[in-house]
Amino acid sequence: MRKISGNFLPNTTPRAEFEYPSHIDPESLRLLPNKPGIYIFRGDNDAPLYVGKSINIRHRVLSHLRCADEARMLTQSRRVEFRRTAGDIGALLLESQLIKELQPLHNIKLRRKREMCALRITAHGAPEVVFSKDYDFASEAGIYGVFSNRRSALETLRTIVADHQLCGIITGTETGSHGRPCFSRQIKRCRGACVGAESIEEHQQRLLQAMEAMRVIQWPFAGAMGITEECDGWRQTHVIDHWMYLGSIDAANVQIERPKKRCFDIDAYKIIVKPFLAGQLIALT
Repeated sequence: MRKISGNFLPNTTPRAEFEYPSHIDPESLRLLPNKPGIYIFRGDNDAPLYVGKSINIRHRVLSHLRCADEARMLTQSRRVEFRRTAGDIGALLLESQLIKELQPLHNIKLRRKREMCALRITAHGAPEVVFSKDYDFASEAGIYGVFSNRRSALETLRTIVADHQLCGIITGTETGSHGRPCFSRQIKRCRGACVGAESIEEHQQRLLQAMEAMRVIQWPFAGAMGITEECDGWRQTHVIDHWMYLGSIDAANVQIERPKKRCFDIDAYKIIVKPFLAGQLIALT
């Protein structure tokens, strides 16, 4: 085992010493900055093992080295690579992008490029499951929730129907014909749109209100927008178009990769929608 002085580790006394695995390149650890960005644990033949992000790269990587639960990954690791960003948003976006590109062995949750599906209200007022290969979730109106499979979407819809006393026949969660009571109506858990006790318009309004929290916001801009972050005088702008992360630019880097095919990425959407709602997206000049 190698040792490194305590000033390499945050929250330690100056004379404290920390032992770290000798099979991990010490120079790659020494160069880790106390700044935002992503880090990549790499194994034999530079294979990507794990991608993570932090507002303090050095502190986060060294916390991995102290974690007994990550012994398998650490045993496989040979060096640690890092890439700086000017803030946490950039680190989140870059982490999400690299996990999908590199397919690291130990990032199981986020590494798959999933075929997304969602709920959409039809012209007849009934929800249906639609897939991102058929609809542009970033531009299409009336897209609710984003799910990894059809079953998950239908389970969510059934929960909404039950919680809000909606009609199973009208929402398509059970078979039957209009004019006959749905099962929930028979047990007094439906307000009766199926038998005319509630108007279709009222039922539709309640359905939309119940699903509003899941509504995917349509991209409201004509083209790409930016999110700017700054760290120690370094200004970085993350370029976003239709909720897709295209890359980050600064004074030395003006190249942005535009995908040939637009593909809705729920992970990027969840990261970007927060600064969007906070009014942080700016026009690119």
